[in-house]
Amino acid sequence: MNAPVPINTASRSMGDILLASGRLSPANLQRILDSQVQNHTPFGEAAIALNLLTKDDIDQALSQQFHYAYLSPADTRLSPELVAAYQPFGVASENIRAVRSQLMLRWFNGDRARKVLAVVSAGVGEGRSFVTANLAIVFAQQGQRTLLIDADLRAKPERGQHSLFKLERGHGLSAVLADRASLEEAMQAVPGLSNLVVLPAGAVPPNPQELLGNTSFGRQLHSVSQQFDVILIDTPAGADYADAEVIAARAGAALIVTRKNTSLLTATTQLAQRLQASGVALIGSVLNDA
Repeated sequence: MNAPVPINTASRSMGDILLASGRLSPANLQRILDSQVQNHTPFGEAAIALNLLTKDDIDQALSQQFHYAYLSPADTRLSPELVAAYQPFGVASENIRAVRSQLMLRWFNGDRARKVLAVVSAGVGEGRSFVTANLAIVFAQQGQRTLLIDADLRAKPERGQHSLFKLERGHGLSAVLADRASLEEAMQAVPGLSNLVVLPAGAVPPNPQELLGNTSFGRQLHSVSQQFDVILIDTPAGADYADAEVIAARAGAALIVTRKNTSLLTATTQLAQRLQASGVALIGSVLNDA
């Protein structure tokens, strides 16, 4: 795994950052500085008034100054469904940050035994992968070393988190659990989001439940707990397979995702009851598309 090297931009001015990125020429930077002095306006306002920069340019520079990573709409390296990365100031991203705050209060409270959380739902199409991915992004934006594990070993390799993060083909969780690859070989750093790493599901094995129930999965979770602050696990639909229960039992806690006009109350209730019977702490629930 080749993680990007963070660059300290806290002490650099907005002009320096925009010069380094190629968004400004030295001559245009001087025009902005002159306008600032003449009109007594902030750098961003002066640049936009002169039609030299856009609001997106200013926001990108500010994000670097304050270590708040997000991506420009022109950056197509990830799926646009990752709203926390592309639209960090929108309503959906604000709602996801509200969920993050609740999780910090209820589970991720600094206790070393509380670093892993399974994200579950009863049925397919309820937004489980979407919620998991965007939660991982907002934790990473907060400065938490975050690992997203795609433990849906039932889905095709090109779907789920692999599709959302446009991951490279290679080893994944299934290969790690089968002792065919190491964690370091399988984990992939996310470009533009320096605190986020994804462990894709990998190839679909013939025995997903056995692999997830093996003690090797517990050992791998213990290993990554030494490296990361937050570990989120995406899971298969709980009503279709017992995998989600096995994964949540390993994690110790679960967040339930439901979707408006899609989720069945009976199936969701049954899943919650089975998780509680297995000793899993239910941290809360998220209503998708509310």
